[in-house]
Amino acid sequence: QVQLVESGGGSVQAGDSLRLSCAASGRTFSSFTLGWFRQAPGKEREFVAAKSWNIDSTEYADSVKGRFAISKDKNTVYLQMNNLKPEDTAVYYCAARISPRTSSSSKYYPYWGQGTQVTVSS
Repeated sequence: QVQLVESGGGSVQAGDSLRLSCAASGRTFSSFTLGWFRQAPGKEREFVAAKSWNIDSTEYADSVKGRFAISKDKNTVYLQMNNLKPEDTAVYYCAARISPRTSSSSKYYPYWGQGTQVTVSS
């Protein structure tokens, strides 16, 4: 099993920045990808960004390109969120898949964290 623990959420004003962290522990694999998804009230969970741990591969949703940046260090993946907008308000989830290829589909990520709330007010 893989355990994922997110942190760093909070309430901010539009235009502010936040950095989310996701610490991975437990069973290790030779290749895997960590990703971020989010779910706003009444909406489906949507892809935000993903990063392969073993190859130079990163993927972003169009809605966050140029504002969000995903990075990694040891067993932690970060999501730097700049110029936040009210529509970024959601619960943000970290997810892991046992593959070096990134994916924007949540069905390919079997491991999930508990989520962290991000609220952006105008």
